[in-house]
Amino acid sequence: QVQLVESGGGLVQPGGSLRLSCAASGSIDSRYVMGWYRQAPGNQRELVATIYSRGTTNYGDSVKGRFTISRDNAKKTVYLQMNSLKPEDTAVYYCKAFLVGSTRNYWGQGTQVTVSS
Repeated sequence: QVQLVESGGGLVQPGGSLRLSCAASGSIDSRYVMGWYRQAPGNQRELVATIYSRGTTNYGDSVKGRFTISRDNAKKTVYLQMNSLKPEDTAVYYCKAFLVGSTRNYWGQGTQVTVSS
């Protein structure tokens, strides 16, 4: 059974930093694309960043230059380093794992990130 567990969310002031982690268990392996998505109240879930097994990354326009996604395949963990945080980054952040060309995709339960003074 696949499980994705996010951690690292919390309250931070504008301009601050947070690092999110997502630990995968079960049949997730390095072939899976790992990603972070977020959803603010009243908004649709949107892409934050994805990372392929060999390190190719993709970022949403609103976070480019501020957020960095990375992964440790041995630990089955994906990270999201968030710098220069803005109030508009406030959302629930979700981890996702999926196989390209497959219907296999899994979501974590989400972690709240609040950027406020």
